[in-house]
Amino acid sequence: MAIRKWMVVGSLALAAALALTVASVGSAKPAATAKLRVALVTDIGGLNDKGFNALAYKGLKQAQSKLGVEGRVFISKSAADYIPNLSTGASKGYDLVIAVGFLMSDSTAAVAKRFPKTKFAIVDVSAPFMKGKPKNVRGIVFAEQEAGCLSGVAAATVSKSNVISSVGGLKIPPVDAFIAGYQFCAKKVKPSITTLNGYSQDFVAQDKCKEVALNQIGESSDVVFQVAGGCGLGALQAAKENAKWGIGVDNDQGFLGSHVLTSATKKVDAGVFQTIQLATTNKWKAGIDGLFNVKNGGVGFGKVSTKAPNRASLVNLLGKWSKDLAGGKVKPPRTVTE
Repeated sequence: MAIRKWMVVGSLALAAALALTVASVGSAKPAATAKLRVALVTDIGGLNDKGFNALAYKGLKQAQSKLGVEGRVFISKSAADYIPNLSTGASKGYDLVIAVGFLMSDSTAAVAKRFPKTKFAIVDVSAPFMKGKPKNVRGIVFAEQEAGCLSGVAAATVSKSNVISSVGGLKIPPVDAFIAGYQFCAKKVKPSITTLNGYSQDFVAQDKCKEVALNQIGESSDVVFQVAGGCGLGALQAAKENAKWGIGVDNDQGFLGSHVLTSATKKVDAGVFQTIQLATTNKWKAGIDGLFNVKNGGVGFGKVSTKAPNRASLVNLLGKWSKDLAGGKVKPPRTVTE
Protein backbone atom coordinates (compact mmCIF):
# COMPACT_ATOMS: atom_id res chain seq x y z
CA MET A 1 0.00 0.00 0.00
CA ALA A 2 2.77 2.42 0.94
CA ILE A 3 4.48 1.86 -2.40
CA ARG A 4 1.24 2.38 -4.35
CA LYS A 5 0.47 5.55 -2.38
CA TRP A 6 3.93 6.89 -3.14
CA MET A 7 3.48 6.13 -6.84
CA VAL A 8 0.15 8.00 -6.95
CA VAL A 9 1.54 11.00 -5.14
CA GLY A 10 4.57 11.03 -7.45
CA SER A 11 2.40 10.84 -10.54
CA LEU A 12 0.27 13.72 -9.35
CA ALA A 13 3.36 15.82 -8.64
CA LEU A 14 4.78 15.08 -12.08
CA ALA A 15 1.48 15.97 -13.74
CA ALA A 16 1.33 19.22 -11.80
CA ALA A 17 4.88 20.08 -12.81
CA LEU A 18 4.13 19.37 -16.44
CA ALA A 19 0.96 21.49 -16.27
CA LEU A 20 2.93 24.35 -14.75
CA THR A 21 5.54 24.06 -17.49
CA VAL A 22 2.89 24.14 -20.23
CA ALA A 23 1.18 27.13 -18.61
CA SER A 24 4.47 28.97 -18.37
CA VAL A 25 5.26 28.39 -22.05
CA GLY A 26 1.78 29.43 -23.11
CA SER A 27 1.85 32.67 -21.14
CA ALA A 28 5.40 33.66 -22.12
CA LYS A 29 5.66 36.87 -24.21
CA PRO A 30 7.14 36.47 -27.68
CA ALA A 31 10.68 37.71 -28.07
CA ALA A 32 10.93 41.35 -29.14
CA THR A 33 11.55 41.88 -32.85
CA ALA A 34 15.11 43.00 -33.50
CA LYS A 35 15.51 46.59 -34.65
CA LEU A 36 16.21 47.18 -38.31
CA ARG A 37 19.80 48.38 -38.65
CA VAL A 38 20.42 50.99 -41.35
CA ALA A 39 23.74 52.28 -42.67
CA LEU A 40 23.71 55.56 -44.62
CA VAL A 41 26.74 56.22 -46.83
CA THR A 42 27.07 59.89 -47.84
CA ASP A 43 28.45 61.25 -51.05
CA ILE A 44 31.43 63.63 -51.01
CA GLY A 45 30.67 66.79 -49.06
CA GLY A 46 29.31 65.14 -45.93
CA LEU A 47 26.39 66.30 -43.84
CA ASN A 48 27.19 70.03 -43.97
CA ASP A 49 26.18 70.61 -47.59
CA LYS A 50 22.85 72.20 -46.50
CA GLY A 51 21.11 70.07 -49.10
CA PHE A 52 21.49 66.60 -50.59
CA ASN A 53 23.44 64.67 -47.92
CA ALA A 54 21.84 66.67 -45.12
CA LEU A 55 18.39 65.71 -46.36
CA ALA A 56 19.30 62.02 -46.54
CA TYR A 57 20.49 62.20 -42.92
CA LYS A 58 17.24 63.94 -41.97
CA GLY A 59 15.35 60.97 -43.42
CA LEU A 60 17.45 58.54 -41.40
CA LYS A 61 16.89 60.52 -38.19
CA GLN A 62 13.18 60.55 -38.86
CA ALA A 63 13.23 56.77 -39.24
CA GLN A 64 15.13 56.43 -35.97
CA SER A 65 12.56 58.58 -34.21
CA LYS A 66 9.36 57.25 -35.76
CA LEU A 67 10.25 53.67 -36.63
CA GLY A 68 12.77 52.88 -33.91
CA VAL A 69 15.47 51.75 -36.32
CA GLU A 70 19.15 51.76 -35.45
CA GLY A 71 21.15 53.98 -37.78
CA ARG A 72 24.75 54.87 -38.54
CA VAL A 73 26.28 57.31 -41.01
CA PHE A 74 29.47 56.63 -42.99
CA ILE A 75 31.01 59.83 -44.39
CA SER A 76 32.65 59.69 -47.83
CA LYS A 77 35.46 62.23 -48.10
CA SER A 78 36.40 61.09 -51.60
CA ALA A 79 35.27 58.58 -54.21
CA ALA A 80 37.86 56.17 -52.79
CA ASP A 81 35.67 55.86 -49.69
CA TYR A 82 32.59 54.54 -51.50
CA ILE A 83 33.42 50.83 -51.62
CA PRO A 84 35.04 50.67 -48.14
CA ASN A 85 32.06 52.47 -46.54
CA LEU A 86 29.45 50.38 -48.34
CA SER A 87 31.34 47.17 -47.56
CA THR A 88 31.73 48.04 -43.89
CA GLY A 89 28.01 48.70 -43.60
CA ALA A 90 27.18 45.32 -45.09
CA SER A 91 29.88 43.34 -43.28
CA LYS A 92 28.91 44.83 -39.91
CA GLY A 93 25.47 43.29 -40.25
CA TYR A 94 23.37 46.29 -41.19
CA ASP A 95 20.10 45.12 -42.72
CA LEU A 96 19.80 48.03 -45.16
CA VAL A 97 22.66 50.02 -46.68
CA ILE A 98 21.68 53.27 -48.41
CA ALA A 99 24.05 54.95 -50.88
CA VAL A 100 23.44 58.67 -51.29
CA GLY A 101 24.21 59.71 -54.85
CA PHE A 102 24.46 58.91 -58.54
CA LEU A 103 28.26 58.74 -58.46
CA MET A 104 28.07 55.70 -56.18
CA SER A 105 26.20 53.56 -58.71
CA ASP A 106 28.97 51.20 -59.82
CA SER A 107 30.39 50.91 -56.30
CA THR A 108 26.98 50.01 -54.90
CA ALA A 109 26.41 47.42 -57.63
CA ALA A 110 29.77 45.79 -56.92
CA VAL A 111 29.27 45.65 -53.14
CA ALA A 112 25.67 44.48 -53.43
CA LYS A 113 26.87 41.51 -55.50
CA ARG A 114 29.27 40.55 -52.69
CA PHE A 115 26.53 40.75 -50.04
CA PRO A 116 23.42 39.26 -51.69
CA LYS A 117 21.55 38.83 -48.39
CA THR A 118 21.83 42.52 -47.50
CA LYS A 119 19.24 45.03 -48.68
CA PHE A 120 20.67 48.03 -50.55
CA ALA A 121 19.09 51.25 -51.80
CA ILE A 122 20.60 54.11 -53.77
CA VAL A 123 19.48 57.69 -54.31
CA ASP A 124 19.36 59.02 -57.90
CA VAL A 125 19.99 55.67 -59.59
CA SER A 126 17.45 53.45 -61.32
CA ALA A 127 18.02 49.93 -60.00
CA PRO A 128 16.99 48.06 -63.19
CA PHE A 129 19.72 49.90 -65.12
CA MET A 130 22.59 49.38 -62.69
CA LYS A 131 25.74 47.59 -63.77
CA GLY A 132 25.22 43.84 -63.49
CA LYS A 133 21.59 44.41 -62.41
CA PRO A 134 22.01 43.37 -58.75
CA LYS A 135 18.83 41.80 -57.40
CA ASN A 136 19.09 43.26 -53.89
CA VAL A 137 19.17 46.99 -54.71
CA ARG A 138 16.21 49.38 -54.77
CA GLY A 139 16.37 52.74 -56.54
CA ILE A 140 15.23 56.03 -54.99
CA VAL A 141 14.63 58.30 -57.97
CA PHE A 142 13.10 61.74 -58.45
CA ALA A 143 11.43 63.72 -61.24
CA GLU A 144 13.98 66.54 -60.99
CA GLN A 145 12.77 67.97 -64.30
CA GLU A 146 9.46 68.86 -62.63
CA ALA A 147 11.11 70.76 -59.79
CA GLY A 148 13.40 72.45 -62.33
CA CYS A 149 10.35 73.42 -64.36
CA LEU A 150 8.82 75.28 -61.42
CA SER A 151 12.09 77.13 -60.85
CA GLY A 152 12.17 78.07 -64.52
CA VAL A 153 8.66 79.50 -64.26
CA ALA A 154 9.70 81.58 -61.26
CA ALA A 155 12.92 82.76 -62.92
CA ALA A 156 11.28 83.80 -66.18
CA THR A 157 8.49 85.59 -64.33
CA VAL A 158 10.79 87.86 -62.30
CA SER A 159 13.64 88.34 -64.80
CA LYS A 160 14.05 91.90 -66.04
CA SER A 161 17.09 91.33 -68.25
CA ASN A 162 15.42 88.42 -70.06
CA VAL A 163 18.54 86.35 -69.30
CA ILE A 164 18.60 83.60 -66.68
CA SER A 165 21.20 80.93 -65.88
CA SER A 166 22.01 77.67 -64.16
CA VAL A 167 25.19 76.37 -62.52
CA GLY A 168 25.51 72.58 -62.53
CA GLY A 169 28.08 70.53 -60.65
CA LEU A 170 28.92 67.55 -62.85
CA LYS A 171 27.04 66.80 -66.04
CA ILE A 172 25.15 63.77 -64.76
CA PRO A 173 21.48 62.80 -65.33
CA PRO A 174 19.93 64.15 -62.10
CA VAL A 175 21.71 67.49 -62.52
CA ASP A 176 20.78 67.81 -66.18
CA ALA A 177 17.16 66.88 -65.44
CA PHE A 178 16.86 69.92 -63.14
CA ILE A 179 18.43 72.17 -65.79
CA ALA A 180 16.39 70.76 -68.67
CA GLY A 181 13.13 71.38 -66.82
CA TYR A 182 14.29 74.86 -65.84
CA GLN A 183 15.07 75.89 -69.40
CA PHE A 184 12.00 74.25 -70.92
CA CYS A 185 9.44 75.89 -68.64
CA ALA A 186 11.18 79.27 -68.57
CA LYS A 187 10.76 79.36 -72.34
CA LYS A 188 7.13 78.34 -72.02
CA VAL A 189 6.62 81.45 -69.89
CA LYS A 190 8.81 83.72 -72.05
CA PRO A 191 9.71 82.25 -75.45
CA SER A 192 12.27 85.01 -76.06
CA ILE A 193 14.25 84.42 -72.84
CA THR A 194 17.94 83.52 -73.02
CA THR A 195 19.14 80.65 -70.83
CA LEU A 196 22.81 80.28 -69.91
CA ASN A 197 24.26 77.11 -68.43
CA GLY A 198 27.64 76.06 -67.07
CA TYR A 199 29.26 73.35 -64.94
CA SER A 200 31.73 73.76 -62.09
CA GLN A 201 32.92 70.11 -62.36
CA ASP A 202 32.60 69.97 -58.58
CA PHE A 203 29.98 69.46 -55.90
CA VAL A 204 31.99 70.81 -52.96
CA ALA A 205 34.30 73.76 -53.79
CA GLN A 206 32.13 76.87 -53.51
CA ASP A 207 34.64 79.13 -55.25
CA LYS A 208 34.27 77.14 -58.46
CA CYS A 209 30.49 77.61 -58.59
CA LYS A 210 30.84 81.24 -57.64
CA GLU A 211 33.16 81.84 -60.58
CA VAL A 212 30.71 80.24 -63.04
CA ALA A 213 27.84 82.32 -61.62
CA LEU A 214 29.85 85.55 -61.78
CA ASN A 215 30.59 84.92 -65.46
CA GLN A 216 26.89 84.38 -66.11
CA ILE A 217 25.96 87.53 -64.22
CA GLY A 218 28.53 89.32 -66.40
CA GLU A 219 26.47 88.14 -69.38
CA SER A 220 23.35 89.83 -67.94
CA SER A 221 21.83 86.89 -66.03
CA ASP A 222 19.67 88.27 -63.23
CA VAL A 223 18.54 84.85 -61.89
CA VAL A 224 21.02 82.07 -61.05
CA PHE A 225 19.82 78.52 -60.38
CA GLN A 226 22.33 76.41 -58.46
CA VAL A 227 22.34 72.65 -59.16
CA ALA A 228 25.65 71.75 -57.56
CA GLY A 229 25.09 70.78 -53.94
CA GLY A 230 27.48 72.40 -51.48
CA CYS A 231 29.46 73.97 -54.31
CA GLY A 232 26.30 75.75 -55.44
CA LEU A 233 26.23 77.79 -52.25
CA GLY A 234 28.98 79.82 -53.93
CA ALA A 235 26.66 80.55 -56.87
CA LEU A 236 23.97 81.78 -54.50
CA GLN A 237 26.54 83.97 -52.76
CA ALA A 238 27.53 85.48 -56.11
CA ALA A 239 23.88 86.33 -56.75
CA LYS A 240 23.56 87.94 -53.33
CA GLU A 241 26.71 90.06 -53.71
CA ASN A 242 25.49 91.35 -57.08
CA ALA A 243 21.87 92.00 -56.09
CA LYS A 244 20.58 89.22 -58.33
CA TRP A 245 18.15 86.43 -57.61
CA GLY A 246 19.35 82.98 -56.65
CA ILE A 247 17.40 79.71 -56.74
CA GLY A 248 18.30 76.89 -54.37
CA VAL A 249 18.22 73.15 -54.95
CA ASP A 250 17.23 69.96 -53.09
CA ASN A 251 16.59 71.59 -49.73
CA ASP A 252 14.46 74.71 -49.30
CA GLN A 253 17.41 77.10 -49.16
CA GLY A 254 15.39 80.20 -48.42
CA PHE A 255 17.05 80.22 -44.99
CA LEU A 256 20.15 81.61 -46.72
CA GLY A 257 18.46 84.95 -47.25
CA SER A 258 15.78 86.88 -49.11
CA HIS A 259 17.94 86.86 -52.28
CA VAL A 260 16.86 83.23 -52.73
CA LEU A 261 13.78 83.58 -54.93
CA THR A 262 12.69 79.98 -54.29
CA SER A 263 14.17 76.48 -54.42
CA ALA A 264 13.74 73.40 -56.58
CA THR A 265 12.96 71.04 -53.74
CA LYS A 266 13.85 67.38 -53.94
CA LYS A 267 12.73 65.56 -50.84
CA VAL A 268 15.57 63.12 -50.40
CA ASP A 269 14.55 62.86 -46.76
CA ALA A 270 11.12 61.52 -47.74
CA GLY A 271 12.71 59.09 -50.19
CA VAL A 272 15.10 57.75 -47.56
CA PHE A 273 12.45 57.55 -44.83
CA GLN A 274 9.87 55.78 -46.98
CA THR A 275 12.47 53.31 -48.25
CA ILE A 276 13.51 52.48 -44.70
CA GLN A 277 9.85 52.12 -43.76
CA LEU A 278 9.36 49.60 -46.57
CA ALA A 279 12.35 47.62 -45.32
CA THR A 280 10.60 47.15 -41.98
CA THR A 281 7.70 45.37 -43.72
CA ASN A 282 7.18 42.45 -46.05
CA LYS A 283 6.39 44.91 -48.87
CA TRP A 284 10.07 45.52 -49.62
CA LYS A 285 11.03 44.78 -53.22
CA ALA A 286 14.44 45.18 -54.83
CA GLY A 287 15.31 45.51 -58.48
CA ILE A 288 12.73 48.30 -58.86
CA ASP A 289 12.52 52.03 -58.13
CA GLY A 290 10.53 54.25 -55.83
CA LEU A 291 9.65 57.37 -57.88
CA PHE A 292 9.11 60.73 -56.19
CA ASN A 293 7.48 63.50 -58.23
CA VAL A 294 5.21 66.55 -57.94
CA LYS A 295 2.11 64.37 -57.84
CA ASN A 296 3.17 62.48 -54.69
CA GLY A 297 4.96 65.45 -53.10
CA GLY A 298 8.47 64.16 -53.75
CA VAL A 299 9.61 67.30 -55.60
CA GLY A 300 8.28 70.84 -55.80
CA PHE A 301 9.19 74.43 -54.97
CA GLY A 302 10.30 76.01 -51.73
CA LYS A 303 9.03 79.16 -50.08
CA VAL A 304 9.00 82.23 -52.28
CA SER A 305 11.07 85.19 -51.07
CA THR A 306 9.15 87.90 -49.28
CA LYS A 307 10.94 90.38 -51.55
CA ALA A 308 9.74 88.77 -54.76
CA PRO A 309 7.74 91.17 -56.96
CA ASN A 310 4.03 90.36 -56.93
CA ARG A 311 4.78 87.52 -54.56
CA ALA A 312 1.18 86.35 -54.10
CA SER A 313 0.65 86.12 -57.85
CA LEU A 314 3.89 84.18 -58.27
CA VAL A 315 2.92 81.71 -55.55
CA ASN A 316 -0.44 81.17 -57.24
CA LEU A 317 1.24 80.73 -60.62
CA LEU A 318 3.59 78.09 -59.23
CA GLY A 319 0.62 76.34 -57.67
CA LYS A 320 -1.12 76.25 -61.05
CA TRP A 321 1.97 74.85 -62.79
CA SER A 322 2.30 72.25 -60.02
CA LYS A 323 -1.23 71.03 -60.75
CA ASP A 324 -0.48 70.89 -64.47
CA LEU A 325 2.67 68.86 -63.82
CA ALA A 326 0.84 66.49 -61.50
CA GLY A 327 -1.92 66.07 -64.06
CA GLY A 328 0.48 65.39 -66.92
CA LYS A 329 -0.43 68.56 -68.83
CA VAL A 330 3.20 69.69 -68.75
CA LYS A 331 5.95 67.18 -69.47
CA PRO A 332 9.41 68.75 -69.27
CA PRO A 333 12.40 66.82 -70.67
CA ARG A 334 15.27 65.38 -68.62
CA THR A 335 17.99 66.08 -71.19
CA VAL A 336 19.77 69.38 -71.70
CA THR A 337 19.82 70.33 -75.36
CA GLU A 338 21.78 73.60 -75.14
